[in-house]
Amino acid sequence: MTKKALIVGAGSGLSASIARLFAHEGMTLALAARDTDKLAALCSDTGARAFACDVSSEADVAGLFQQLDDENIMPDVVVYNVGARVKGAINELDPDAVRQVVMTNAFGAFLVARQASQRMLKAGHGALLFTGASAGIKGYPQSAPFAMGKFALRGLCQSLARELHPQNIHVAHFVIDGSIYSPTRGGHFSDRDKTLNPDEIARNYLNILQQDKSAWTWEIELRPWVEKF
Repeated sequence: MTKKALIVGAGSGLSASIARLFAHEGMTLALAARDTDKLAALCSDTGARAFACDVSSEADVAGLFQQLDDENIMPDVVVYNVGARVKGAINELDPDAVRQVVMTNAFGAFLVARQASQRMLKAGHGALLFTGASAGIKGYPQSAPFAMGKFALRGLCQSLARELHPQNIHVAHFVIDGSIYSPTRGGHFSDRDKTLNPDEIARNYLNILQQDKSAWTWEIELRPWVEKF
């Protein structure tokens, strides 16, 4: 079983559920986010270390992995749980905002996968888990930037799975097809019957990690029972 895990894009939602479950399983945790102040409580709960990182910056991502190397906490598993979006009509979208969404959702995933795979290939094993969305399967109106980023993320994962599975590195893409329960956001997000429970999503990440390599999953879709698809 994996002993060290890095969660990129850590915060109070799904990533917190994953962190708590992994910690319960005895894993050593590293958490990366642009704002590490928000991770204080989660680090206290899980014993995790927090690292500042802007995933859209090649220098930041390289620096993150160098810090992990220096402190001997290079992870066996990396969870990329980063998401950014901007909505609007195609003729009104700000190009700089769109560029940042694509850089965060897709290019950042490439940067993290590149650094992690260099080390995992030397170790001879590892796992790369990526959080996707409905937008990676179907583009919605006035949501072109998010669709661009998540479609690219899915393509990256599919390519990585075909390249890295034969080298004992498990790659999996999680399509989160629906809203994740969050009582603090209000509205439909606080309706347990119509949203995905983040703790249950986290269990699926753990289940994927525990798969025997004779029957690896590269992609899984998760949705609440009322979600249309």
